Amino acid sequence: MPLIDFKQVLIQARKEAFGVGAFNPVDYASTRVIIETAESLDAPVILQTSAKTVSFYGHKAIADWVRHLAEDTTVPVSLHLDHGKDLDMIRACLDHGWTNVMIDASDLPFEQNLERSRTVYELAQPYGVSIEAEIGEIHGVEEDIVVEEGHGSVVDPEKAVLFCEAMDLGVFAPAIGTAHGIYKGEPKIEWDTLETLYGRIPGPFALHGGTGLEDNIIQRCIGLGCAKVNISTQLKIAFVDGFCDYHRDHPQDYEPLRVIGGQMKSMSEVVRDKITQFGGAGKGAALLTSIGETISN
Repeated sequence: MPLIDFKQVLIQARKEAFGVGAFNPVDYASTRVIIETAESLDAPVILQTSAKTVSFYGHKAIADWVRHLAEDTTVPVSLHLDHGKDLDMIRACLDHGWTNVMIDASDLPFEQNLERSRTVYELAQPYGVSIEAEIGEIHGVEEDIVVEEGHGSVVDPEKAVLFCEAMDLGVFAPAIGTAHGIYKGEPKIEWDTLETLYGRIPGPFALHGGTGLEDNIIQRCIGLGCAKVNISTQLKIAFVDGFCDYHRDHPQDYEPLRVIGGQMKSMSEVVRDKITQFGGAGKGAALLTSIGETISN
């Protein structure tokens, strides 16, 4: 199946109140695990690459992996740039077949954020690619982006409405109190803000900082429009621990493919658990049918 823009998938996910897992792969093996696990669960999935990962492997290599691994799937698979800040990198992703890109200008004042986001929105239009954009800074560490605790800012609903009216976003990322990385305490979700946004903005939202959130929090967020749920840190932990745990249990085994197999098993368990938790299992083939009907109409 060719890679597809996640916009219609997320619109449908919001309507049906389930979440689509958006996982950050770090190599070919993790890319394969994410796609194969989603396929086994008949679930839509988003492969979202960090800028650091794109810089490390190069645009062509990553695009080739994902296209190759997705070509025989029967579920929607999207390739997304996560937290893009550099316009040259965003252009290169568009040129190499990314189906979606995020512009993260959330550290700028509102008007500059809107201007930069609209620039990327217009840049993406000829490619038929939708974008993700963010208002309010989500604290924590996401790749090389660091926002100290207490310095993040919750989205202003009035500005969020203006922002979303200015562009037909594929997904909107509002800062509502979640955090990237590992939570050091109980997250303070701004439920009133999210409920206001849900009532005033009809499009899907992205929930950043999904790792470590309690299930009741995730389910409530999904019910309030968070159709895209990001998992990065938890997959990285499984990537490293899966490798180390296999070597600890088999200290004399130096066959790299068996070690990588143990690593992949650890990551697959995370992806499987999260897709099931978000309610995406069993939705993939039906989504492709509904999306096809939407396009044909």
